[in-house]
Amino acid sequence: MGGGVTAAGGGTGAAGGGAAAGGALLVVGDVVTDVVARHSGPLAAGTDTAAVIRKLPGGAGANVACWAAHRGCPDVRLLGRVGADAGAWHERELLANGVLPHLVVDPRTPTGTVICLVDEDDGGERTFLTDSGAALRLGPADWADGALDGIGWVHLSGYLLFSETSRALVAAVLRSAQARRVPVSLDPASAGFLARLGTDRFLALVRGVRVLLPSRDEACLLTGESEIAEAAAVLSRRVPLVVAKAGADGAVVAPSGAAPERVPALPVRPRDTTGAGDAFTGGFLAALLAGAAPRDAAAEGCRAGAEAVRRVGGRPPR
Repeated sequence: MGGGVTAAGGGTGAAGGGAAAGGALLVVGDVVTDVVARHSGPLAAGTDTAAVIRKLPGGAGANVACWAAHRGCPDVRLLGRVGADAGAWHERELLANGVLPHLVVDPRTPTGTVICLVDEDDGGERTFLTDSGAALRLGPADWADGALDGIGWVHLSGYLLFSETSRALVAAVLRSAQARRVPVSLDPASAGFLARLGTDRFLALVRGVRVLLPSRDEACLLTGESEIAEAAAVLSRRVPLVVAKAGADGAVVAPSGAAPERVPALPVRPRDTTGAGDAFTGGFLAALLAGAAPRDAAAEGCRAGAEAVRRVGGRPPR
């Protein structure tokens, strides 16, 4: 994939490039600006609540790419869409994290913005207010089959399923990957958006995905099960490998046709849980692509998640 910010149009998407042994990791997903507001206790409706506020680079897709590079993946590339307002900044931040970006600049829509409300009295739990902006305008015109030259694995951010344009892109990527026999993973990304999309529709859209990485809430929503291991087992009848993330309870690894295995989390006092699931996914993929077994890769994901929650924002240190 060529680096750099490019103008929108009938784009060729990510171009081919030299790959590491076994092929590069290509992440296709959202790049957004996070405004993280850390406060203590309940918000005071109708008046002021004191907070520490920072503007940080974010987006589930971009975060996964950065964490995969941070945890040792030697060749990570990202395809995303941004507005002209912040494209150059996001490109610099991705490059600084070891990710080769291909950012399509939307001429009409600004970069997506997420307000992250982080309650420090509630274990760093976060609530999102999301304006997806240009991120979900990433579409088939931004893709070409040549984007898979040198690619050994594709990861899709589930946020792409939440607009008609980016859903069409997901379908195009899956067709290209299946034709080239490149495995694809996907993280459902948002239980709230997933509920609006509908579980049956989601499961139809992800047909052909090799690895599904839902959160506990997403796995239970998709199956109607109340327990994460059962939910992962049910999903593994549709997807060859399900790795369900459970935060402080670790993860559940459910290969198709085998009993689910629990992987413990590392004990840690969280400061900010923003991007913890993205860190898990990046760490998991880095280990999996290096040859680790799924359970060992999930343990690496737990280590990355533990590192993430000690920090403010969704990106790794550099």
